[in-house]
Amino acid sequence: MTRLKLLFVCLAIALIGAGCTGPEVTVPEESTGSAVPPAGGNADDSPSGVVTTGLPGPGGANISELTLQEQTLVTENLVVYFEFDRSDVRSDFNAMLAAHGRLLAANPGVAVRLEGHADERGTREYNIGLGERRSQSVRQILLLQGAAGSQLSTISYGEERPAVFGSDEGSWSLNRRVELVYD
Repeated sequence: MTRLKLLFVCLAIALIGAGCTGPEVTVPEESTGSAVPPAGGNADDSPSGVVTTGLPGPGGANISELTLQEQTLVTENLVVYFEFDRSDVRSDFNAMLAAHGRLLAANPGVAVRLEGHADERGTREYNIGLGERRSQSVRQILLLQGAAGSQLSTISYGEERPAVFGSDEGSWSLNRRVELVYD
């Protein structure tokens, strides 16, 4: 039951984040193509599922090499959540991290900072270490997906920068995270 509640909380956060506006993108006047794929197919009708939108991804990366599903994953998912006192990445984040790894492999000039966090339980020193282990776990997965080590940096904030203030499981679950911050 707790996992179901956590899933709903994460889904709500993702939906709220999707509603936030990002930088305005202007399309040149001579462009006649549509950034929105027509119903029932991709914008370029390619069988591979790759849609060339011309829109930049995180950090200004070119996302045209990614499938539509991967484009959605990298533009809408920049946080990996963890179980209590754990630093292993949950399997439900594998597809998201694979997409980010592919994005980084296709864009060698793009860099990402992995910011590890912990909830307020435990000592400050322990939580700094836990945040570091979490960011290193995410780093290892991105490296396995094709990202270069020079594109990745890690930092741990421990419990010092909570996403949500509160002393309950709902708040703690949102504070146990690694944020992917594209430079």
